[in-house]
Amino acid sequence: MIKKITIILFFQLMCVICISAQLRTFNDIFPNLKQNERSAAFNEAGFIKTNKTEITGNRSAVGIDPVITNTVLSMNPGYLVESISVIPGNPGDVTLLDIYNALGNIRNLKGRLYDSFSKNQPVPLFEDATRIKSERQTNSIPDPSPSKTVPSKETVFIRLKDVNFGNSYYRGEITLVQKGLCYTLTNFKSLSYLFVPVIKEGNFIATLYLEPIEEGVLIYGFAGINISDFFASKIHVNSAITKRLAVITEWAADGIQKQ
Repeated sequence: MIKKITIILFFQLMCVICISAQLRTFNDIFPNLKQNERSAAFNEAGFIKTNKTEITGNRSAVGIDPVITNTVLSMNPGYLVESISVIPGNPGDVTLLDIYNALGNIRNLKGRLYDSFSKNQPVPLFEDATRIKSERQTNSIPDPSPSKTVPSKETVFIRLKDVNFGNSYYRGEITLVQKGLCYTLTNFKSLSYLFVPVIKEGNFIATLYLEPIEEGVLIYGFAGINISDFFASKIHVNSAITKRLAVITEWAADGIQKQ
């Protein structure tokens, strides 16, 4: 009996070692981060950077496949935001399948709060969130049941009732990249403020890259926006894009932790 238990424990240990050997560490991906930036990434709020010159230089994202950032950079955005956060955990606690299934829960975006300076209190950023059938058929459809496999590529369509922009329509591209999943959201209809279109179709792109690492799960966010100077003077653009990226990152993190 003791021999049997020893054998079982041995194989469990070997599985953990095997999983750990396949995972990258945080420092493998971001070897050039300063200590205070690394510490921020492991805090609940994560590390956020809005300096376009530094971000375009790609100083921190050494271990991130360029295809992840180039999707955003290719539109030559006037504003950029980069975020890095880690969900702490043990190697092997979260799989790519767990991450994929968490990203399928679109309705959980509804009601997530952000701090509104104008209202001086937390308010829901998205008053409603639902999956829709396609770009032309915008009727709501239910979120899928948990999957047993991770597709190499998938396209989804989403409608968000944004507190500032009203009904907003996005195309989501989920792709296997490197050792993780890349989730890119692009607006396929113009975003309007007070019924006036301010962000044209395709001028907002937010990408999340999620990868199980030795310290838990990495969530790397990269977002860009193009907006006219006139409307940029009316809206605090960096704040607007940062809040949306933060809420989407929080949604992904909460979903992963519930898997």
